[in-house]
Amino acid sequence: MIAALSQNTVNLAYLVAAVCFVVGIRMLSSPRTARVGNVVSAAGMIVAIVFTLLLESVDRYAFVLAGIAIGATIGAVGARTVRMTAMPQMVALLNGAGGGAAAGVAIAEFDRLTRFGGTPPGETAAAIVTSTVLGGLTLAGSVVAFGKLQELIRGRPIVFPGQQVVNALVFSAAVALAVISAPAGETWLLGLAFVVAAVFGVLFVLPIGGADMPVVIALLNAFSGLGAVGAGFVLDNNALIIGGALVGASGTLLTLLMAKAMNRSVANVLFGAFGQIQTSLGERGEVEGTVRATTPHDVAVQLSYSRKVIIVPGYGMAVAQAQHDIGALADLLAEQGVDVKYAIHPVAGRMPGHMNVLLAEAQVPYSQLYEMERINPEFPQADVALVIGANDVTNPAANTDPASPIYGMPILEVDKAASVVVLKRSMNPGFSGIDNDLYLDPKTTMLFGDARESVLHLITAMKDQ
Repeated sequence: MIAALSQNTVNLAYLVAAVCFVVGIRMLSSPRTARVGNVVSAAGMIVAIVFTLLLESVDRYAFVLAGIAIGATIGAVGARTVRMTAMPQMVALLNGAGGGAAAGVAIAEFDRLTRFGGTPPGETAAAIVTSTVLGGLTLAGSVVAFGKLQELIRGRPIVFPGQQVVNALVFSAAVALAVISAPAGETWLLGLAFVVAAVFGVLFVLPIGGADMPVVIALLNAFSGLGAVGAGFVLDNNALIIGGALVGASGTLLTLLMAKAMNRSVANVLFGAFGQIQTSLGERGEVEGTVRATTPHDVAVQLSYSRKVIIVPGYGMAVAQAQHDIGALADLLAEQGVDVKYAIHPVAGRMPGHMNVLLAEAQVPYSQLYEMERINPEFPQADVALVIGANDVTNPAANTDPASPIYGMPILEVDKAASVVVLKRSMNPGFSGIDNDLYLDPKTTMLFGDARESVLHLITAMKDQ
């Protein structure tokens, strides 16, 4: 029999856990301290879990430990087997799992409180409603986001006439069912509210294009945190309230920052169906030019005679899993006396910090990674800007074409470099549905093919010189 602790002792442990959460999140803001920050946050969670299990109200340890074992096994296997390039998909699923767990706790507690004809107090009922609706929305929406990121569902927005009206009606129905279930004391009504909220989650994410996935992932992360806050109030658990509030707040701030990085409002991201209509090079009368292809040998010569090269990684690098080979190419250039830097756009890839994560895996020195505001002034001094699959974040139409859907979006100004080399599979526009005017610039040459194979050919060509 495990000795139970007083609530005050457990609350003190929760305070320690909360400090670990705050310090850990703060350390995650820098690549140099992110690894330690992750450990600190995990330590805080362990403290919270252990002391929760020592509460007098906790029993049936066999079930609890079985759940921990199952969850830990899934987490450990996922962490060891999921490639870094698939991390956005994993984050989407983790967001969904968090939301689903919060909803499950709320529904189970509601069933316990109403099983013998009782009704939950008003504040508890409000928390149950919040967790159920947000949990269903987050779970289903995250699954759809996973499908888009995994390309099981097409990345372009999926829309139909009257979609916003239908979405509003479905969401209203979910809230109404959840609210009605409280005084009625009917668990099946709350379960139905969860299902309807899940339907809304699907409808909510379908019209959002793949290019906006960083914002969607951050928003779903915020929803999962708010759902956890509701579950914390349902269980009267301070650690769950604090942890959920931190996730909700950080996810909300990240959502706003991601939208700002694209010079768009959150409402436009969520309801604008960005990327629905594909625009092609040459459709606009003012866009004229010729796409010029090049060879690995020519690019190798160009790089070898450069003084400064700026590498611009994008989703094409992630898909091809080329980060290690790009790191090797950069090392080879550095050995020849070339100044090499990486330009990182905040929404490059399919989740916040996607490029930083991949390059960190490839052991790229942190000192070579430059954020957009710091690197843009250096492009005019660069001999070559080497773009690996980045599309919208390098499109000069954002600065020059008021008719472009991305006009006003802050971009990496690669067009100001002396020469631009783009590694790309084809001229297809990608998730956003918008072609890149950069490809018609006389300074730009295209090295077509798989990014990893192209980089390997470049390394071979440079060594053969």
